[in-house]
Amino acid sequence: MNADAPHIDIEFVDVQDKVVNPLGVKGIGEIGTVGAAAAIANAAFHATGRRVRELPIRIEHLL
Repeated sequence: MNADAPHIDIEFVDVQDKVVNPLGVKGIGEIGTVGAAAAIANAAFHATGRRVRELPIRIEHLL
């Protein structure tokens, strides 16, 4: 979960990389998605009453 993620120091490296994308920047979006799967699984549980403990969540798991 997000509370278990260690402290992360973010440093900006001022180097463009046009191979990555047209803007030449690299993202750090993975850091914010630590708890996304758990949040979706909890939403499915609250909506259906079925606890899913494996990914990917399929309709067969919720029926």
